[in-house]
Amino acid sequence: MQPAPTQTQLTPVHWFRNSAPYINTHRGKTFVVMFGGEAVAQDNFNSLIHDFALLHSLGIKLVLVHGARPQVEQSLKNRGLDSTLHADVRITPHEAMPAILEAVGAIRLQIEAQLSMGLANSPMYGSRIDAISGNFVSAKPFGVRDGIDYQMTGEVRSIDVDAIRHNLDNNHIVILGPTGFSITGEIFNLLAEDVALTTATALGADKLIFLGEQDGIMGRDGRLLHEMIPNEVDRLLRDRQDQSEISHFLRCAASACRQGVHRTHIISYTKDGALIEELFTRDGSGTLVSHDPYEEIRRATIHDVIGLLELLKPLEEQGILIRRSQERLEQEIEFYSVIERDGTILGCAALYPLDTQSAEVASLAIHPDYRKGSRGADLLAFLEQQARSHSLHHLYALTTHTAHWFVEQGFVEVAVDDLPAPRRANYDHTRNSKVLKKHL
Repeated sequence: MQPAPTQTQLTPVHWFRNSAPYINTHRGKTFVVMFGGEAVAQDNFNSLIHDFALLHSLGIKLVLVHGARPQVEQSLKNRGLDSTLHADVRITPHEAMPAILEAVGAIRLQIEAQLSMGLANSPMYGSRIDAISGNFVSAKPFGVRDGIDYQMTGEVRSIDVDAIRHNLDNNHIVILGPTGFSITGEIFNLLAEDVALTTATALGADKLIFLGEQDGIMGRDGRLLHEMIPNEVDRLLRDRQDQSEISHFLRCAASACRQGVHRTHIISYTKDGALIEELFTRDGSGTLVSHDPYEEIRRATIHDVIGLLELLKPLEEQGILIRRSQERLEQEIEFYSVIERDGTILGCAALYPLDTQSAEVASLAIHPDYRKGSRGADLLAFLEQQARSHSLHHLYALTTHTAHWFVEQGFVEVAVDDLPAPRRANYDHTRNSKVLKKHL
């Protein structure tokens, strides 16, 4: 049997088939997507518009929140006006508002125009998308802070949730900009990130997505961090202590998770297809900040049997593991634990009780695409915790190929005669498996 193709090796047909669970999961869900004015000015923005149209066609309810910082700065420059930043928040004089509204309005019209394209032989052909914008965001003055009067800079007071939901339910894409309206009829300049965060939490959105220049969040070693939880974000922000775009996104992501938006994605607007890859592949393209860990180690259920068969079959055919039929797996499912990611079984292991003092670790397997990390050790630790909870003192493992790995995990090789009598009686001498033992 040929090994399963990795994500990067998938043909278009295989990729499309593998995306089916995500298509079903995302249909009817509400996503709030935020991108700055830098993204709008990028050559790749046309492709992003096509991707928004694709998501819309798949039944996803979209709220697009755009920024306008570079466009505002250019508009102010054209008028000979200055507008300074303090703590990365723009101080907005009254005389700057016409320039800001001009820039914001131009971006909104550009997005609406691009969503309206329906030329034959283009990705937008036949899409027929209605884009709606309006006074959905109520604002209040940012006020005087640290002795500085921010003038016409504001912050979000509330979101007209009913109006937005009405438009989403009527198959419209809602477009929000970095402006809001006060109850006295004034217009305030807002941070687009705050508009996105407040909108997502008010709607109870299923996802909040930030499109930035970078692929996502990079760790200290320069590698992309694929998954984070809010506490990890807090620690990273304490180390960074800056006002960069990515730091803004991280603060919003952690806040969104704590306010009920369980998944926030930070991905690149410069990488073509990054949005689709993030939403419709197992590993994505950027960083996911989720309320709970993205991967879960848990006890297996009867619904995991098919996934277990797919994971174990290649190893059984190579003689690494003993064959187990579907019927046997169903009968013994209570002994199994799994690592699951978005409905896919990435790893499994079984813990078979041998007597009142010991148990056997069996069928430990990790998907070939995910063997570089610590998943095997994490799964073994999960089984060890189970064993301790049952007051067991010894773990055994029988293996023909991975004895060295078990030694690295604290096992020592012992003689077959060291096995408890019931297991020793069933030892298969034709396999000549090494016996390893660990004291708990």
